[in-house]
Amino acid sequence: MTEHVQRELTRAERAAIRKLVVAMCANYDSKYGCMPLGGDCFMLGKWWTGAYCKYFRGAVLPLDTLLENSLTGKGTQTRLCSICGKPFPESGKQAYCSDACAGEAKKRKQRGYMRERRGNR
Repeated sequence: MTEHVQRELTRAERAAIRKLVVAMCANYDSKYGCMPLGGDCFMLGKWWTGAYCKYFRGAVLPLDTLLENSLTGKGTQTRLCSICGKPFPESGKQAYCSDACAGEAKKRKQRGYMRERRGNR
């Protein structure tokens, strides 16, 4: 069994966790927070991978398989898009999550090339 290394969560992962907790967690109430804890939800203030709320890990996280794979390292391998930071399933040489991100990367590379070329004259 491979051990998953702790790392800082990306902005997209934190947003996905917040969205799942607010929309799907039976223990979360917008007025009272986490009802079993009687205060703030542990998962809403999470910045690192590692320990997760037991209920969130067992009942809520499986609803988003890409996020689950990204956080736990189980199942299909996922890769983070270098443009938007969103996790996507790894397949061959694909480096970006969508055609839009691939186009943005191409534009950035071309701008850098042209900037360098203009500077050398």
